[in-house]
Amino acid sequence: MSKSIKSLFAVSLLALVAACGANNAGDVEEFVVIDPVPVSIEPTYSGKL
Repeated sequence: MSKSIKSLFAVSLLALVAACGANNAGDVEEFVVIDPVPVSIEPTYSGKL
């Protein structure tokens, strides 16, 4: 192979390793969504007037 093909392959391989090596799964932030508690309970129909 010529030197230009070898150098192009080396640069491509280096770029691939750099792109894949920057992905850290431990840096992912997790968000927990909690439904708020209602302030007051609406009255229900009990059948009495």
